[in-house]
Formats: sequence, C-alpha cells, structure tokens
Amino acid sequence: MTTTDQPLPDDGTQPSAAPGEGAAELAGDDVSREHALRAGLTEYELEDDDLALLEGGDEDDDDGGPSAPLPVLAVVGRPNVGKSTLVNRILGRREAVVEDKPGVTRDRVSYPAEWAGRRFTLVDTGGWEVDVAGIEARVAEQAEVAISLADAVMFVVDATVGPTATDEKVVRLLRKAGKPVVLCANKVDGPRVEADATELWSLGLGEPHPVSALHGRGTGDLLDAAMAALPTTSEHGVAMPEGGPRRVALVGRPNVGKSSLLNKLAGAERVVVDPTAGTTRDPVDELISLRGRPWWFVDTAGIRRRVHQTSGADFYASLRTQAAIEKAEVAVVLVDASVKMTEQDTRVIQQVVDSGRALVIAYNKWDLMDEDRRPFLEREIEQDLVQVQWAPRVNISARTGWHADRLVPALERSLASWDTRVPTGKLNAFLGELVAAHPHPLRGGKQPRILFATQASTRPPRFVIFASGFLEAGYRRFIERRLRETFGFEGTPIEISVRVREKRRR
Repeated sequence: MTTTDQPLPDDGTQPSAAPGEGAAELAGDDVSREHALRAGLTEYELEDDDLALLEGGDEDDDDGGPSAPLPVLAVVGRPNVGKSTLVNRILGRREAVVEDKPGVTRDRVSYPAEWAGRRFTLVDTGGWEVDVAGIEARVAEQAEVAISLADAVMFVVDATVGPTATDEKVVRLLRKAGKPVVLCANKVDGPRVEADATELWSLGLGEPHPVSALHGRGTGDLLDAAMAALPTTSEHGVAMPEGGPRRVALVGRPNVGKSSLLNKLAGAERVVVDPTAGTTRDPVDELISLRGRPWWFVDTAGIRRRVHQTSGADFYASLRTQAAIEKAEVAVVLVDASVKMTEQDTRVIQQVVDSGRALVIAYNKWDLMDEDRRPFLEREIEQDLVQVQWAPRVNISARTGWHADRLVPALERSLASWDTRVPTGKLNAFLGELVAAHPHPLRGGKQPRILFATQASTRPPRFVIFASGFLEAGYRRFIERRLRETFGFEGTPIEISVRVREKRRR
C-alpha cells in the first residue's frame, strides 16, 4: 500500500480541517460504538488498573470550604520577634517564610488554622515600626490594617530584650483598636528566661504567656488563651459563597506587576508594592468579587531564574510560589510587554503547564507600547508562545487597570475547558474518523491500532488510549491538536497517555 510510509501530520502544515469540523459529524450511535469497542478489549491482556479505569468514572472533589466566616486572629509585633516562626508552630508546618533577619514578612498573610476543635483564620503580619519610610512604612500600614480586621490580636514581644519603646507604641495602637489582646513573651527557651518574661507585665496587657516558638514550648497554653479571647462569631471574617470561589494564582518573574494587579482588582492597597524586585515573599490570598462572582486571587513571589541558585527567604519564597500554583485552579502568568520575553518567562509558563493548571497569559504594561511597535510585538508573541497557542491572552495595565475587565472572561473560558469531559462514545467516534483519515504510519512493518479511548479525569483533561502498539510523540501531538479543534479546550493543558496491550494467547 502506498500509505505505509506517510509522514506524521505534525509538521506545522496541519491536515486541512476547519476548527470544530468533527463536532457536527460525530452524530450516530456513539453509545453502541462505545459498547462494541469496549467488548473488543476483552480479547486483549488488561491489567487491574485498566479495568478500574474502564469501570470507574472520575470523581473530582470540589471542596467548598466553610460557609460561615471564621474568627480572625492577627499576630503582630515589631520586626524580628519571631511572629512567622510562631505562625508556623501554630499551623504545624513551615508555611510562612522565615529567616534570621528583620523584615522578611511584608504583607499580611492569612492561613486556615485549628486548635482544640476550633477553626479560625491566622494572619501573619510584617514588623510594625514607627517613623519609618519607604517599604517599611507600607509594611507597617499592612500590620495596622490586619489589627483593624481582626477579632483578636496576639501581640508578640521578645522576652530576652524586654519591652521597648516600639512595643509601647504598639500597645497604644492596640488599645486604640479596642480588640482583645493575648500577650506572647517569645524566645523563652528555658526556665532561666521565664523571669525576664515577667517584665512584660509593665505593658499593661495582662499576663504574658512565655513561649518558645522555635521549640514549641508553652504554645499550647498560649493558644488556649487565644481561643478564650476569640469570639465564636466573627465580625470581620469573610463568609464563603456556596460551592467556594475559584482559586487564581498570579505568577511571573519578579517585578512584572503581580502585586499591582492584585491591588487594582481588590480596589485597595492589599499588598505592598515597591520598585524593588522580590517585594512579595509569602503568597497573599484575597477574596475579590468581579462581575458579581467571587474569586480567590493569590499574589505570589516572583519566580527567579533557578530555584537552587537562590538562598534564604528568596529560596523559601520560590517554594511557596510552587505550592500556591498547585493549590490554585488557574494561573495568570504576567509578562512584561515593555521588554522582550525571556527564558525566565517561558520557564514560568512551563511550570504552570507541568502543574496541570488552567492558564491565562497577561501582557502587562501594554498601554505603554507605541502604536507602531504593537504589530511587531504581536508577531514576536506568536513566536514566543508557539507551544501554548491554546492559552487565552489578554493585554492589560496592572497600574491603571486598563483592560483588566477582560481578565474574567479569559479565566472563565480556561476553567470551563479545565472542567470539560468528553463522553466516551463521542471520543471514540472522533478518534475513529481521525484514524481513518490519517492513520498512524507504518514503523518496522507494523501499524499500531487504536483500540479504545476514555477520558480518565478532568482538571486537567487526561485521556488514556488503549492501542496495539506504541503511538509516536508526533502522532500524539496531532491527536491533541485535533482534540482542541473539535472540543475546544482553550486555556487548559491536555494529557494523553497510551497503554499498549497485546492480544490474549489462546
């Protein structure tokens, strides 16, 4: 036959097909086709997990989260007294970025926490200082906002230093706020230091609770006191909508405008913004209503060139960013349109794809582009994003909010594709027509045959193809391209795996 050595249809010149041409032609008895193909698999050697895949469906869990607002406990104090270390101790895991120098935490960062059967929201803050300027002033402002939005405050003081002038100013701030306060005397690593903690009675906030956040000493008694101070019903917590909002991670290399975009969407100075690259260290969550629908937006630390080349706070910030991507459902990758796309930008996009998350690419600072420059930039973008042409792209200005309203439709399209399931009958009808028109080329005198296909899961869509032989990577990419043309899948990665099965020996 003359078709035995036809080239793989993966050379950029796709077989002529209008987008969506197969969708209208997949009529017919898809269910009967599915049953017939499924029955034909009985002639092949199938493993236990094959049978489980064929018999079971996908059970995508959608944790809606608590419907009632949780009480909010804010942890405040001057820089380097161990607030983030205490937060990690309360959470029971290393969540907040910690380094042995002041000023590591800059934003107010919320974490769900639990103690003695009670759930609450724990808020870590940057160090509060008086008469500071620049980024330190904005960090102090965020700490003050955290106090105003808390139901109770845990005031952390370094017991080895004793009460300072800054501590006394924080006390005045707390008294003005009128919130219940639990005084934590930190760095009490042994009985000898407990005597130092008694000096903190002079602050007038009641009994100081001696603890060692680093070693866990005394944190149980401290939390018992915090639970007594926290009200059962929050006045400041955010009620979670039914079903839970979708989670969006804002990612990109340092200084591309992630924090500026979050502040613009939130309509407030929610996170610290500074020209210095690497301002954000901890992922910052914010519940924002856009077009009448709630969204969890997560601002993240900038992803640097190589994680292993970073150290200290930047190293742990990079790890937190990866965790934030994996906890999100869709990621918005911000790219600076004013400079040429870098290898770093490409690596960030690939990190999102490898994590299996839905994707939107936002070109920031587009409003600064000269009109004559834009057509050339469009061509550059097409070349730069050739591997992710399926991702929706929006051109925005994070600073002014220009075209930020286009972000939500792009997010909705990507998430809808991420959730899409193709019925098994329709999928096999599609593959039947595809293989008939463009069969896999002969290799070594044999031609692999596609026996059956099913969608194993969504979020992201994952397809499993049972075949009589190995399907080459180019042919799998061709199948993916045609899946997108026929069923959409805009804004989501697609995973296609092949299971080669042989006929049973008689």
